[in-house]
Amino acid sequence: MEPTFNKMTPAGYQAIEQEIEALKQQRPHRIKVLAAAAALGDRSENAEYTNAKRDLGRLESRLRFLNKQLQYAQVVEPADNDKLDIGKSVTLEFLDDHDQVTYQLVGKQEANLEAQKISFTSPIGHALDGHTVNDVVTVAAPNGSYQVKIIDIQRS
Repeated sequence: MEPTFNKMTPAGYQAIEQEIEALKQQRPHRIKVLAAAAALGDRSENAEYTNAKRDLGRLESRLRFLNKQLQYAQVVEPADNDKLDIGKSVTLEFLDDHDQVTYQLVGKQEANLEAQKISFTSPIGHALDGHTVNDVVTVAAPNGSYQVKIIDIQRS
């Protein structure tokens, strides 16, 4: 069976690398806390030991998850054309209320609506993929369909 690769921007890949480094720096401290808690004696009723062990386990789990993300990452540079694809920013006008908003189309691991980053696999990202400026696109969302007009596309 062929592995499935997750598309992401170079910035998204770098952010995961930085998080891995930060977690690796926290690891020795967490191990020391666990060892100190273990030295307190009876582990069956030792809340400090239980909490330290749980915290170290979560850190290790997060490291494994992030390393798998990098292992199966496909870093995608935006194409040098007029079509919207991963890594590019798009300014949209919602045709129902004429609000305008700018989003960056990113990999699903990088999606963060507060930072104006939408996944290319989301309903709006999927609908916009491959379209150009002035296209009117119908987005099929879970709560119903709506239309947006692409005002501008920029390489991020």
